[in-house]
Amino acid sequence: MNDIPRVPQESLVDEEFLVIREAIALLGKSMDEGYVVREILHLLSEFLGLNRGRVILPDPAGDELHIAYAYGLTQQEIKRGRYRPGEGISGRVMESGEMVIIQDIDSEPEFLFRAVDRDRLPGETVSFIALPIQQGGHAIGVLGVHRLRDRTRPLARDQQMLKIAATLIAHVLLITQFVQERTARLESENRELKWALNKDVSTFGSFGIVGESLQLRRALKQIEQVAQTEATVLLLGESGTGKELFARALHMSSPRRDNPFVKVNCGAIPENLFESELFGYEKGAFTGATGSRPGYFEQAEGGTLFLDEVGDLPLAMQVKLLRVLQEHSIQRIGSRKEVPVNVRIVAATNQDLQALVSQGQFRLDLFYRLNVIPVRLPALRERPEDIRHLVRYYLNQLNQSYQRNVNIAHAAMEQLQQHPWPGNIRQLRNVLERLALLAEGNIITDTEVAMVLQSEAAQNPEHRAMAAVHAPAPAAHHVRAYQPVRESDRDAIESALRECNGNKSRAAQMMGMTLRQFNYRLKILGIEVPR
Repeated sequence: MNDIPRVPQESLVDEEFLVIREAIALLGKSMDEGYVVREILHLLSEFLGLNRGRVILPDPAGDELHIAYAYGLTQQEIKRGRYRPGEGISGRVMESGEMVIIQDIDSEPEFLFRAVDRDRLPGETVSFIALPIQQGGHAIGVLGVHRLRDRTRPLARDQQMLKIAATLIAHVLLITQFVQERTARLESENRELKWALNKDVSTFGSFGIVGESLQLRRALKQIEQVAQTEATVLLLGESGTGKELFARALHMSSPRRDNPFVKVNCGAIPENLFESELFGYEKGAFTGATGSRPGYFEQAEGGTLFLDEVGDLPLAMQVKLLRVLQEHSIQRIGSRKEVPVNVRIVAATNQDLQALVSQGQFRLDLFYRLNVIPVRLPALRERPEDIRHLVRYYLNQLNQSYQRNVNIAHAAMEQLQQHPWPGNIRQLRNVLERLALLAEGNIITDTEVAMVLQSEAAQNPEHRAMAAVHAPAPAAHHVRAYQPVRESDRDAIESALRECNGNKSRAAQMMGMTLRQFNYRLKILGIEVPR
């Protein structure tokens, strides 16, 4: 016993402090998880004689453990270091969460020598220490080292140092996980921001698609997602919601942007001319066919064919269109030759195609072919917050076209925002064009807006009926004169808000007020708008 040399206590403490100090310094030097962990294992080997350190972590799938980082092992040895849960010493430590000390690896049946062959280790007695790397009381990995059993350093001090090293490694893994999650979140937010910047008002405004409402953004997001594919898109929405603008935006955002965009209004083609218009004809195919003519499919070769009002297609043409979609080829009238076509189909309708199918007016198989990616375009009354943007956009266009310099009064803008717009954006633009041309001064007044809207409703009975459905309140131009705020107004205002589901514009319209008058009463009476 007296023959065993003793290492001075001061020397042991100095070595341990050095390892701890350098290991902590590594945390601030690099964000590279592999570099930091390997350097900690290097310190354990260099100063404490705890050799061939390895950090064992679960695979992403969680069904196996593998050596993720090591010091003193070859690449081949690292690759061999794979263990099933519970297998060998490392697998046992991972499952139990308890430290295991093997005094002599040669006499331990569970020690597998999988990573490092025995003949690669010293001939004397070799120990193995494995302890869990823990986060939140759970083992997330294993730290393992070789140690010569007969050495001057006490085993208890090596255990203590390994626990410190395992704690530091756990912090490194936690920081890396946090940074990766944060980076992934930032990258996702960055992609969303880029999409918003690139596909917002400024970009789609060049197609006339203007607005910031959630409903509009949702439709634009769908267009962006499918633009790079070849999927058939079906645009659904009321007349005047901008289906052609969306179809053109889809085309210009796709790889086909440099090829033709051909629009076909199916509701404007006489039934007996459908086939010749879509597929073309050869010279002499019928009386008057003095020459050959390509149809819309051939004109759109390599590009996009926009079939507007596809619900108006005759049943006979539906059969032939279905065949083209299946075979990707057409046959001109008067020809027996099949002509291959490379065209992306974008269809649009303001009708309920499923109802037409049930009535026998539209083929179910064609409906399924067209309805691959349905995109619903919101009506203007569903996105009243966009009216202000649309008014500014179209007034700017009209001023340039007609060499005018008109603007719009705040009260006039409020009237436009409160109108139900049964004709949607098309009607809004027509109204603004009339206002810009007939305005007596440089400012469009609320009186002028009221007169034009009244004239619009009188000229179009269908729009008048739709306006009555969507706006059962007094007309926007019948705004009650100024009256002082009274406590007796409270019940009527709260009732109007409840009936309009918290929509202040609709509630104000119902009570015959401007939105400004209505908001003023909410403020004075302290009424909260229900969500």
